[in-house]
Amino acid sequence: MQQWLGLSDPAMEEALHDMALFREFVQLDAGAARLPDESTILGFCHLLDANNLAFQMLATVNAKLIERGLLLKAGTALDATLIAAPNSTKNSIRPKWKTPSG
Repeated sequence: MQQWLGLSDPAMEEALHDMALFREFVQLDAGAARLPDESTILGFCHLLDANNLAFQMLATVNAKLIERGLLLKAGTALDATLIAAPNSTKNSIRPKWKTPSG
């Protein structure tokens, strides 16, 4: 997820704290007392590299996406809340524009 979204270790730490979508994706309990900090995230990346697991994980994820007819190259995740709002009246009354000649 960090790679897909182009996040640094500090940005990934912040995203895990700020976005429920990210915590859900990585299956971290929202009520957890401690979420991974940037040094833990870095250590995890080093562990993956040391054991040649990053490529295997990527291959597994890509295979699952292909099975479902999906492909992910890069992306942006947004955490948005929809709220009720009144209809706009901005265009309800159209002004009568004068032409330059008249």
